[in-house]
Amino acid sequence: MFSTILKIHSISVIIFFLIYFIKTLLLLSNANDKLEKFKSYTKILEMIVSVSFLLTGIYLITQIPEIKAMLIIKLILVFASIPLAVIAYKKRHKILALVSFMLIVTAYGLAEMSRTQKVSEEVADGKTLYETSCAMCHGADGKLGIAGASDLSITQLQQGEVVNIILNGKGGMQKVQMTEIQANAVAEYVLKNIKK
Repeated sequence: MFSTILKIHSISVIIFFLIYFIKTLLLLSNANDKLEKFKSYTKILEMIVSVSFLLTGIYLITQIPEIKAMLIIKLILVFASIPLAVIAYKKRHKILALVSFMLIVTAYGLAEMSRTQKVSEEVADGKTLYETSCAMCHGADGKLGIAGASDLSITQLQQGEVVNIILNGKGGMQKVQMTEIQANAVAEYVLKNIKK
């Protein structure tokens, strides 16, 4: 279920971002008639996408065991952009529209940065890498199961298969940005210390 909600959230974010971009572009280029037509054509879609974006986002936040500072900053940026956008489009205020759009772009950028955060290539300790990149969803003992994460304590996978999943992702799990040496260290740690 988590991976489905994540996909719906991602699609909602992209559509929301595109609508926001087009509206901002039309406002900045003084195309008021086109802006009004676009708003009227996309009003229902924008409402559906906005509700989907918020509800799926709330669900995803409830699935995270630890709320980090980067997530709080991202949420503040998103919620700050909403009233600015409402005022900007009602009063045709270009600077507010641009600021609001930049807040959304920054929030999206922070989300991408945290999603693709690369582990330092110098670290090759399996335990440290596991705690940094895997424990949030799998838990310290491998049994946490956040976001549909597999129970690693009962895995039947071989080391090469674990490495492949780490580097390429599988199901709801995104690929982890680490070297093959690091992925092997994590797989070895999981198979020796977490698997029963």
